[in-house]
Amino acid sequence: MRTKIAPSILSADFSAMGKAIEKLEKSGADLVHCDVMDGSFVEPITFGGQMLKNIRPLTKLPLDAHLMVEHPKSQIKFFAEAGADIITVHYKACAAISETYLEETLKLIKSYGLKCGAVVNPDVPVEKIFDVFPLCDMVVLMSVYPGYGGQKFIPEVLPKIRAARAYAENIGRPDMDIEIDGGVTEENAEEIRAAGANVLVAGSAVFKSPDMAATIARLKR
Repeated sequence: MRTKIAPSILSADFSAMGKAIEKLEKSGADLVHCDVMDGSFVEPITFGGQMLKNIRPLTKLPLDAHLMVEHPKSQIKFFAEAGADIITVHYKACAAISETYLEETLKLIKSYGLKCGAVVNPDVPVEKIFDVFPLCDMVVLMSVYPGYGGQKFIPEVLPKIRAARAYAENIGRPDMDIEIDGGVTEENAEEIRAAGANVLVAGSAVFKSPDMAATIARLKR
């Protein structure tokens, strides 16, 4: 399965976001990862749908909206209309509301004709989202605790990647995207890919690189 790199614009210069997006596309990125934080589910506040709406005309790359918010269902309409291609929501946020909230939210995303995905934190077993795998186009395994960029990769997540890939294959979804988010570097990318992840979110590794194109190429290899 082809490896895709999804640089997180959380690590970009917000005062020059247009230039950052343009450079990502020229450097070989496959998706633009947009970390949306509400200051409640996680401490920081980043940006909302308006940011996606503003960058949508600047790139043909898919916009990967990662919603780290307490009530994701209430935000789906805004991000769909802003131009997101993929919207992923956290199991933990959904489970705090009801047992069916995650499934309901994923179905709502699909009703807009978008791809959807479920996210689990490092301390949440991936088995918690097995029930919604058939609905998902992507599952996201956090390899850091959400909220801040530049954290170190948590290696205990590697068995979860293998379990997710095995389950996807067992249900006849060998093409499912498994995204790893947090602490991805050139040094650990090979191990992450070998475990079964095919979408790598890399923020600091890409944006702090003196040669973004070379870094993205090495992350793919």
